[in-house]
Amino acid sequence: MTLFGIDRLLADQELRRPLEGRRVALVGHPASVTADLSHSIDALIAAGLNVTAAFGPQHGLKGDKQDNMVETADETDARLGIPVFSLYGEVRRPTGQMMSTADVFLFDLQDLGCRIYTFVTTLLYLLEAAAEAGKEVWVLDRPNPAGRPVEGTILEPGWESFVGAGPMPMRHGLTMGEMGQWFIDHFKLDVAYRVIAMDCWQPEAAPGFGWPADRIWINPSPNAATLNMARAYAGTVMLEGTTLSEGRGTTRALELFAAPGLDARAIHAEMERIAPHWLEGCALREIFVEPTFHKHAGKLCSGLFIHAEGSAYDHHAFRPWRLQALAFKAIRNLLPDYDLWRDFPYEYEFDKLAIDVINGGPALRTWVDDAAATADDLDVRTRPDEQEWEEMTRPLRLY
Repeated sequence: MTLFGIDRLLADQELRRPLEGRRVALVGHPASVTADLSHSIDALIAAGLNVTAAFGPQHGLKGDKQDNMVETADETDARLGIPVFSLYGEVRRPTGQMMSTADVFLFDLQDLGCRIYTFVTTLLYLLEAAAEAGKEVWVLDRPNPAGRPVEGTILEPGWESFVGAGPMPMRHGLTMGEMGQWFIDHFKLDVAYRVIAMDCWQPEAAPGFGWPADRIWINPSPNAATLNMARAYAGTVMLEGTTLSEGRGTTRALELFAAPGLDARAIHAEMERIAPHWLEGCALREIFVEPTFHKHAGKLCSGLFIHAEGSAYDHHAFRPWRLQALAFKAIRNLLPDYDLWRDFPYEYEFDKLAIDVINGGPALRTWVDDAAATADDLDVRTRPDEQEWEEMTRPLRLY
């Protein structure tokens, strides 16, 4: 069986020994569970550790905040009697007062392998706060469900944000334990850091290619409901910066795109015409949805569902970022005046277009809007970034 970092920590008293007699805080969410589905905070307490605080990222420790960009308040856990601090509320960086509640901070968040998923930035902010406060950070490592493939342009200087912690591509190919080491190296952080590595994680093994077949998938955030979503997310997350529905208000958010009046078959055909090789590794299916909330609530929408699963799935051929970019390009070609880019404050960025914040620069939007730009043009812009990142991070891989 694949053992995650939390499982190995609980099973091995020698691994836990450095925590004895010290105050421990857990950074967790609903997917912070053991192999037997006990929540990590309960399992750590049952193992005799002195858990004095907990921290929740975006969507909260309980994972109850359904929509994007909804803050969570601090609270005291009624059952355990310990403070639960929100890292997506009044602050996103841990304060000195928060850091004073523990000596060692156990980071046990399930990630999706995508730069924009804010747990990545939460890890950086925790490392920076721990370096300043002289505290330790241990990452209890978990799989990257998107596996090792890397995709997207590297975030450009000046485009750092809560969804852009540093110069990395959209799909980064690392686990959180590996990412923490990259942060320490890149930002030259002087912090006591340790990774409790997984046992038997094989990111190239079928059928999961990142997600072990012997482990249950649990939503790390409310709309991360399936492994299919985790695979598609590095592309579908860009929909948050558009007027197209990403499926919030349906049962399969971030696995589809749709809007009123779209001709899904025509879009699919245009995608095939522009860059058929970017459609490889998955299947697209025409759908109709009526979101119950969020964009286009109560309106009939047509679009395409992305199936990165079943017999159609080819892990190494599937390129979700390019696939979604291709859909934007097809819509722009078919409907040149379509109001595609959504102008609203995105993740506390008020003076930049959301699609550019998401991509860490304007390159993707510029390519979509340039009628003369080809698929090869985007590849020429993107491939050097992907190769640079892979070469830089390969020595950090623990598996």
